[in-house]
Amino acid sequence: MTRMVTSLSALILSIVLLVSGNAFLMTLLGIRLSIEQVAPDVIGWVLVCYSIGFVLGTLYVHRVIGRVGHIRAFAVFAAMAAVASLMYPMALSMVFWAFLRVLSGFSIAGVLVVIESWFSSRATNANRGALFAVYQIVFYLSAAGGQLVVNVGDPANFMPFSLAAILLVLALVPLSLTRMEAPAIEQASRMSIFTLARQSFSGVAGALICGVMIGGFYALGPVYATLVGLDVAKTSTFMASAIVAAMILAWPLGRVCDRFDRRRVMFWVALVAAAAAGGVGVLETTNLAMLTLLVGLFTGLSASVYPIAVAITNDRMETSRIVSASATLLLSYGVGSVIGPIVMAELIGLLGPRGLFLGNAGFLVLLALITSYRISHTEDVPVAEQEHFVPAMPETSPVLTELDPRNEEFHESPEVEQMKENEERRQAG
Repeated sequence: MTRMVTSLSALILSIVLLVSGNAFLMTLLGIRLSIEQVAPDVIGWVLVCYSIGFVLGTLYVHRVIGRVGHIRAFAVFAAMAAVASLMYPMALSMVFWAFLRVLSGFSIAGVLVVIESWFSSRATNANRGALFAVYQIVFYLSAAGGQLVVNVGDPANFMPFSLAAILLVLALVPLSLTRMEAPAIEQASRMSIFTLARQSFSGVAGALICGVMIGGFYALGPVYATLVGLDVAKTSTFMASAIVAAMILAWPLGRVCDRFDRRRVMFWVALVAAAAAGGVGVLETTNLAMLTLLVGLFTGLSASVYPIAVAITNDRMETSRIVSASATLLLSYGVGSVIGPIVMAELIGLLGPRGLFLGNAGFLVLLALITSYRISHTEDVPVAEQEHFVPAMPETSPVLTELDPRNEEFHESPEVEQMKENEERRQAG
């Protein structure tokens, strides 16, 4: 396993640079728009364009990659994201910024498809679960680290935007120098959302509502922090702690999900997260420690709704349909991430900063009601027959679902098979 991770070190370094640069830019934009006193509803419409571009990217970037190859496609997408970052300070036009957010979302989706297909191509049946976990840990830590970079420079001038562009361009270097062969890549198959909902309505609802909450928070969390009077340093800490909480709570909640009925777990997770979000909305505290604790509990539990939804769905799926079901859940999450910033921005406009968390509390209560209804009207999957819980991260492309340890249809790539043969010959000789 160590040897495999070492062989992927260039890929991992590219992920760190790319994800930290993108996370830094997302928070920077929210702060800058707040400084410019742009109305919250307008901010929501501008920032949601990233999610729109990302969803479109996951659907169409495979065509670009298939036409020009992995490394060229990676260079194109990373360069487009960097150019968009440099162009923000040129004109404070909301239409222009909305276009740049679509371009950024599409580009980041393309980069992630390239990176994750490389990860998938190097996996074996023995190590893919570990690689799946390594990828998610690197992603979360990089996103959290990107929040802390916001402290560098004044968001009101061009320098932070240039720094984001530098990080995105630097992500090109390690991967461009790699000697790894480009893997074959295929468009992930999906079933329709309605077909999946008939088999697992709780799973689809959980993925959709999770997208609403996480998409809304990541887009408007910096706006909330600015409106309640947090400075740039406290805002970066506020956002970073929320991301770290999502990573930390994933594993203990996974153990709970393996021991109890998962729909009941999702019901209680939704209620506790709703209480935490409601607490932030009602208390309106500016004490950073209290705010970090409540928001960390909210984001950590809310982010866990997606992997629980995946587990609930997979428990009701044939093994051969797990990947297509997971791809559809990602699409459902993406639709939610488009809805979230728009709805939450309107609530901030109506209720003030507390609207972000009161709105999220309302969606969580709705999820708890849906889950309760499904529990009372459909049969449970016996705990002994549940698939093993795997923490699944929604901020990704459908390619990574191939690595899911529950996917028994996984086939090792020809490159990995050749590596195994070479290793066997070396040991025999």
